[in-house]
Amino acid sequence: METIYPIWNFTLITTKGGTVISVGDVALVLVLILLGYGISRLAESILAKRLARTRIKPDSVHVIKRILFYSIFILLAMTILGLLGIPITAFAFATGAIAIGLGFGAQNIINNFISGWILMAERPIRVDDFIEMDNWMGFVKRVGTRSTLIHRTDGVHVLVPNSKLLENTVVNWTLMDGVIRNSIRVGVAYGSDVEATIDGLRSAINSNENVLKDPEPQYVFEDFADSALIFEILFWADMNKERPLRLIRSDLRMAITKELDQRDITIAFPQRDIHLHAGKPLSVTLQSNESNE
Repeated sequence: METIYPIWNFTLITTKGGTVISVGDVALVLVLILLGYGISRLAESILAKRLARTRIKPDSVHVIKRILFYSIFILLAMTILGLLGIPITAFAFATGAIAIGLGFGAQNIINNFISGWILMAERPIRVDDFIEMDNWMGFVKRVGTRSTLIHRTDGVHVLVPNSKLLENTVVNWTLMDGVIRNSIRVGVAYGSDVEATIDGLRSAINSNENVLKDPEPQYVFEDFADSALIFEILFWADMNKERPLRLIRSDLRMAITKELDQRDITIAFPQRDIHLHAGKPLSVTLQSNESNE
């Protein structure tokens, strides 16, 4: 103790106001920071478990956790300054200088930080939302203070800067609700029974449990194409369910193929008639490649 005591009380800094900061004060600050960080994380965990039992949505729980963490962090900082006897006004000049330095050197970080709080406050993008941007789609897994974690439909996790989500066009498929409309086009051969085709399409759509019955699916005879009669099915699906829309469309196409095949209706493929114009008739000779034994 005789050896530790002088080191513990060794003066590191003496402010103009007469405040003395020793090695012991610095050690106490470090202990309080670690203790405060542990308490804030523990409080976040307990709060998340309690809120998970309620009807509060995951994105709201995430916002509450962030507010709780930073509130505890600010209270901890004020407590440390009080223990050291340092008034907050002593940091007025230093805070201004730091703000100017951050403004020039960390514009992107500050931009993303502020954008993150805007996203959590306005909630245009929430946890578990299905969004589309830059020609790819994915589910939002976490809205952080600097970036947002998105799980793409191809299984890749992408960290998108928060400012990009505010500055660029983002399609949120589940912003208001998870019910969206989609369509499937199918072409059948000329000469096919139109009513039988519609009946087969209706049977295939109604057999899929992921297609909503209200609003009802619509079946449109779209067009007379070059090689097919074009039909379009407009249906509604709930994106909040586990079955992705891409797999729903795949299931529907397989069901449509099966139903039309049972009705002897051919799904059309491109066909072309070739007309040869020559000055004299053409003779066509068929030859066999089989050798005579």
